[in-house]
Amino acid sequence: MWKDKALRILKEYYGYDSFKKGQEEAIEDIMKGEDTLVIMPTGGGKSLIYQIPAMLLEGLTVVISPLISLMKDQIDALKETGIEAVYINSSLSDKEIKENLNKLHSGDCKLLYVAPERLEGQDFAMELATLDISFMAIDEAHCVSKWGHDFRPSYRRLKSFINMLEKKPKLLACTATATPEVREDIIELLGLNSPKEHFTGFNRENLTFKVYRGENKDSFLKEYLKNNKGNSGIIFTATRREAEHVYNLFKSDFSIGLYHAGLKEELRKSMQEDFMFDNINVIAATNAFGMGIDKSNVRFVIHYNMPRNLESYYQEAGRGGRDGEPSECILLYNAGDVQTQRYLIENTTLSPEKKEREYANLRAMIDYCYTSKCLRSYILNYFGEEYVHDNCGNCSVCNEDTEERDITLEAQMIFSTIYKARERYGLTTIVDILRGSKNERIRKFSLDKLSTYGLMEGYKKDYTAELINKLIAEGYILVTTGEYPVLRLTGKAAEALKERLPISINIRKAPVEKNEDNKLLDILKILRKTIAEELRLPPYIIFPDSTLKELSKELPLTKEEFLEVKGIGENKYEKYGERFKEAIKEYLEKNNLLHLKEENRMLSKGYQNSDPLSSKDEPLKPKVKTHIATYDLYKSGMAIKEIAAERELTPLTIENHLFQCASEGMDIDLDGFIPEGREKDILEAISQVGASKLKPIKEVLPADISYTAIKAVIMKNNL
Repeated sequence: MWKDKALRILKEYYGYDSFKKGQEEAIEDIMKGEDTLVIMPTGGGKSLIYQIPAMLLEGLTVVISPLISLMKDQIDALKETGIEAVYINSSLSDKEIKENLNKLHSGDCKLLYVAPERLEGQDFAMELATLDISFMAIDEAHCVSKWGHDFRPSYRRLKSFINMLEKKPKLLACTATATPEVREDIIELLGLNSPKEHFTGFNRENLTFKVYRGENKDSFLKEYLKNNKGNSGIIFTATRREAEHVYNLFKSDFSIGLYHAGLKEELRKSMQEDFMFDNINVIAATNAFGMGIDKSNVRFVIHYNMPRNLESYYQEAGRGGRDGEPSECILLYNAGDVQTQRYLIENTTLSPEKKEREYANLRAMIDYCYTSKCLRSYILNYFGEEYVHDNCGNCSVCNEDTEERDITLEAQMIFSTIYKARERYGLTTIVDILRGSKNERIRKFSLDKLSTYGLMEGYKKDYTAELINKLIAEGYILVTTGEYPVLRLTGKAAEALKERLPISINIRKAPVEKNEDNKLLDILKILRKTIAEELRLPPYIIFPDSTLKELSKELPLTKEEFLEVKGIGENKYEKYGERFKEAIKEYLEKNNLLHLKEENRMLSKGYQNSDPLSSKDEPLKPKVKTHIATYDLYKSGMAIKEIAAERELTPLTIENHLFQCASEGMDIDLDGFIPEGREKDILEAISQVGASKLKPIKEVLPADISYTAIKAVIMKNNL
């Protein structure tokens, strides 16, 4: 039965015991021969829905994928699990394309990834049509709709290719984001026949959504990157110029790269690879970087500017947390973002109908930035999904990340200064007037003669600028467009001044500094990076962060224990298991924790720190401490290896038991642990570096002197 085979494949190749929500039901419909539409959030496991049927069905499976980088990542990941797959795109030479086609014709490979544009070539389409295509999966299917945010005309021509096939294959269309209108387009334009629809919801609970209005964006980024050093993240900007600004601002202090369509192809490719391979942690990029990122361990996505629509925002924010681990999605908004997006819309060649739709989408995006309701609820409702919870507990609104602050006095001083300066100057000059700057420009235009000059000299420059940005975001101040934007008061500010209305704003609360200390996780990440560099693969393809975290928590030391960890199948264990096992074991030994691991294992087998040899049928005996049980066997004359075999523990654990006995005053021959003639060497090393930690002592001694010998000397000499 297909279900049993599918579960076996899931465990053996992917390392999971059960399917995620919606996967099994969708696979079942595909196996029945039904056309299928799957709408599943990023990280929900869409790829498994076509990869597993590809292994179960007779014939070839063709996957339509929009970007070369996505294809390569998926092929690399499949090969790491032991599944043979190929792709055909412009990155391959004619010889490589021919080799891959031969694999398909011979039946050596049953899974082909191809870009939609490739099928527009008649010769290639005709050759592909000669193969026995039993199943086609169209990934990122929203690209078929002109109302979708990544419209690709070539997607509309897929239907023609499908119709030219002698036997119509099973069809699957899948996407992470689709409004009801886009859903209808997918069904009609791809020719899906009464498809079975599987909608698991757009909600991604591991993502935290935050919107901050009127922030000093550069100050925010500096603070955030400092508090999140070592984490992988993307900073999206609206323009190439701003991407370069962010990159140049932080490249000397942080591990950051740059990506936009204006870079030379070689540099763009290099930057992307450095990010994917964890050679750099952060990348400043335009939305050209969005869809092509399949990196699983992105821990934050920051939008330096507000995107044009929610579809784009959710797709780009969705690059975070693909491994299911927590990730932050932060949008930094100010009023200037609206002007930028209006300019970009107005200067496109879109039809009047499309422009009108774009402006409506922009309005929805602005409303998202200003809403006082749950941000998660707003997004899900936009996509037509009902979200009934009043508080998601995982967004800046529900978590109350901001606090209200009365700034009536400061606002009056700012408004008065803009008015008295006749609304002719930009933000920087207004700040200089308020703070009493003595620079040449202020004196040249006699701005130091204004009655408001120096009223805020006790305020920091950044804070004064932040207040003005907040007032812009709240609609009190307008920023003009053009090369030299100036500040002007709105009717809202005039009314506030005239009526002496109180003004308060929401200020972001100071972030709580993260202090996560998991030394083993750091060790495993370094090992993963080393292996990735050896194989020239992105580290997350070796193991995702979620798997490393489980390894650092569960501390597996046997094959059986490794295969219980999610994300580790037979093939990956055979490739990497021993190296990770050694790293975990070495960490436990160096930190004198291996005996605890062994004792926990014994407990899990039901020994409960009592004699493991006692029969279940015997009357319950008083519990014996595990090190005492070891001591009894030691005093009976058994060697350490014999005791270890008897108790099903490692020799190192037995040694630690005996050291514990010695510390409690029991009769243990410590000299037996010290190689003859080496006690003096160990004592000399201790006199150099002290006895508080074993590792520094070991590092100054010859390699043949063990940690066990060092511990014995320390205990013998009461150091």
